[in-house]
Amino acid sequence: MSTKEKKKVALLSVLAAVFLTGFKLIIGLITGSLGILSEALHSALDLIAAIITYFSVRVSDKPADREHNYGHGKIENFSAFIQTILLLITCVWIVYEAVNRLITGETTIEVTPWSYIVVVSSIIIDISRSRSLSRVAKKHNSQALEADALHFSTDIWSSAVVLFGLICAQLGYFFADAIAALIVAVIVLYVAYKLGRRAMEVLLDTAPQETIKKVEQILSAHTDVKRYHSMKVRTAGADTFIKFNIHLDPDTTLLNAHILCDKIEQEINNQIPRSEVYIHTEPQHRSHLENEILYEN
Repeated sequence: MSTKEKKKVALLSVLAAVFLTGFKLIIGLITGSLGILSEALHSALDLIAAIITYFSVRVSDKPADREHNYGHGKIENFSAFIQTILLLITCVWIVYEAVNRLITGETTIEVTPWSYIVVVSSIIIDISRSRSLSRVAKKHNSQALEADALHFSTDIWSSAVVLFGLICAQLGYFFADAIAALIVAVIVLYVAYKLGRRAMEVLLDTAPQETIKKVEQILSAHTDVKRYHSMKVRTAGADTFIKFNIHLDPDTTLLNAHILCDKIEQEINNQIPRSEVYIHTEPQHRSHLENEILYEN
């Protein structure tokens, strides 16, 4: 069911990107507005990103197999990284064209009612799809959909900047269109940085600190756990893999240790959806602790 809902919202995002790309490109060519043309290119790359996201969510929920023991979740993180590269390509083109127009003085554009219609339509559609993507991303812990949602939420602001540029151009300040395009580029760069950083952290198995804090709070609440250490946390798409050692009283029976571990696993699963927990139990004994300290040093 989760895969079906994720695929549906990703497909709707693709269809919206197709419509906006075509609409902006036609109006941008007719009016000569760099702001709208930059938005058309942005939407074209949004389309590519949406297609990548659609296929990534189709693959990411496939179960683990012999070749992929930890599942296929990292395809979502790789998808987010590809989106970062596409956003950077967008920035290079927008900055080049905007600076060229400001230097050469070729900033005259034709502002028509269609110029406003395409930008306002873009804002309305982006608000709708950003909310839908964000809702499903949070529900199913999908980084690919979350990246898409963040991507399209910034499109709202960039479209608003272009709208402001059009208003200024209609008042005779044609250079405002090129400046608006530069502001769009700054917004896109900011988004690219955030997406790229998060994607790279997951691809490089950077330990998520918020997750570690949640696990530590759960373990600290159990008085039977005398000590915990060697915690390792990594994520892959919507899945989180957690591993740690706990010390129990040496007289704890195997059955009671098993019951306690099951309880801890369940509490972690409740706090961290789609998490796989590996717990290694050790006796809280002096000789064991001495060997452990020597090993750590």
